Amino acid sequence: MILSTTEHVPHRKVTEVLGLVRGNTIRARHLGKDISAAFRNIFGGEVDEYTKVLAESREQALDRMKEQAVALGADAVVMVRFSSAQVMQGAAEVLAYGTAVRLAAAQ
Repeated sequence: MILSTTEHVPHRKVTEVLGLVRGNTIRARHLGKDISAAFRNIFGGEVDEYTKVLAESREQALDRMKEQAVALGADAVVMVRFSSAQVMQGAAEVLAYGTAVRLAAAQ
């Protein structure tokens, strides 16, 4: 599955637009990680605990988006974007979305 943030895939022609596909996940904070993060906030530095959680969330959202694209028979998803939002105190959604397409055979 090809994922692209552009509307084109180099050297390939879009032959069919299959529609919007998306994948999301919602993650809540963990008390133990909050305590570690609070110390980093005081002393400075990267908050590794949240960096890892957000990276995992993005990957899960992408995987779910790709599953939808495969179910539609897509070869690629173009115009891939991410969005995030706080859904409640201490929990955030990560959303990946794009346009599922079929591509002409590579020449």
